[in-house]
Amino acid sequence: MSAQTRVGPARPIVAGVVTALVGVTSSFAVVLTGLAAVGATDRQAASGLLVLCLTMGVATIVLAWRYRMPITVAWSTPGAAVLATTGVVDGGWPAAVGAFFVAAALILLTALWPRLGRLIARIPPSIAQAMLAGVLLPLCLAPVTGLTENPWGVAPVVLTWLVVARLAPRWAAPAAFVAAASVIVVHVAGAGTVMDPAALVPRLEFTMPQLTVGAVMGIALPLFLVTMASQNVPGVAIMRSFGYDVPWRPAMTVTGIGTAVGAAAGGHAINLAAISAALAAAPEADPDARRRWVAGVSTGATAIVLGGMSAALVALVAVAPTAVIPAVAGVALFAAFGSAVQQAIDDPGERLPAVVTFLVAASGVVVAGVGAAFWALIAGLVVHEALHIGRRGRERYRP
Repeated sequence: MSAQTRVGPARPIVAGVVTALVGVTSSFAVVLTGLAAVGATDRQAASGLLVLCLTMGVATIVLAWRYRMPITVAWSTPGAAVLATTGVVDGGWPAAVGAFFVAAALILLTALWPRLGRLIARIPPSIAQAMLAGVLLPLCLAPVTGLTENPWGVAPVVLTWLVVARLAPRWAAPAAFVAAASVIVVHVAGAGTVMDPAALVPRLEFTMPQLTVGAVMGIALPLFLVTMASQNVPGVAIMRSFGYDVPWRPAMTVTGIGTAVGAAAGGHAINLAAISAALAAAPEADPDARRRWVAGVSTGATAIVLGGMSAALVALVAVAPTAVIPAVAGVALFAAFGSAVQQAIDDPGERLPAVVTFLVAASGVVVAGVGAAFWALIAGLVVHEALHIGRRGRERYRP
């Protein structure tokens, strides 16, 4: 038996472990930032991180096993970014949890009612991406402002990210987290802080949801839209590029149910993985495309195991020095921000509505208790329609 034959069966398993590690360590800071921004306590944020790991792990295993494809499910990083820039809405954390349930219902509705999916598809991609870019901008500025607030704490994070981005791009954000963890350990040791061992035990904490207009309009709708436009739709396209036709209805059903199950414990949304999907679906995971589904199962199992670290990660964040964790979240979103900006302005005919959408989203304005992401989408669509009504008429009646 050759060495290649002996190593072969382990390749998709290792690929799955890497996929989960990269996905979790590169963006957990964004998730915690988002949950805290809409009112979660440290324990509630830890619960949210735990339930997200559990639900996305189970969903990945179910889809990969059932359809024999390397389908991977992740938490909605763009959705967490929306939470981070929305802030506390009327009703506080219970209202945010209610918005998570509404987002879950909308995801399920796309599986049960295809027309909703077609309506979402009619939103110009440039406007959807511009909204995401505007939401991400304040978070991506955190490493810049952090260098002036706490240069000794933030500089190691940024420099580590830059070096690893040059040598091994997929590990750049996880490496930045490792650098931040080192900074935090040094800070804690110097301050003589002692962590309570009980705080390191992962546990679920449930919240009774409330429904408010501000939470539905300001959290649920933007959360749903960016999850669909920036995760689910690209996730299907990426899988198709590797020869896999993801079953849309089952995928939306499983992720919608998973989001609903996790909502009361603080999980904002799970969805098809997009960028990290390639780690499990590419030939590097296994030359035999028929065996790559094993990488999907391995990804799900690893995500469940990583959920056990949720409380420890929150405890680490709680004792971090100023600006360090926002810097980690910021560098983790650089690539997503660049991609969103590129897609927003790629079409010259759609550039002006995209710019208006971006500016409103980045402004952070709150009107009638509803955050900027929703108003950015409305503003972009209004400008888009105003610029295209006459053109449509001329095209329709052109002899």
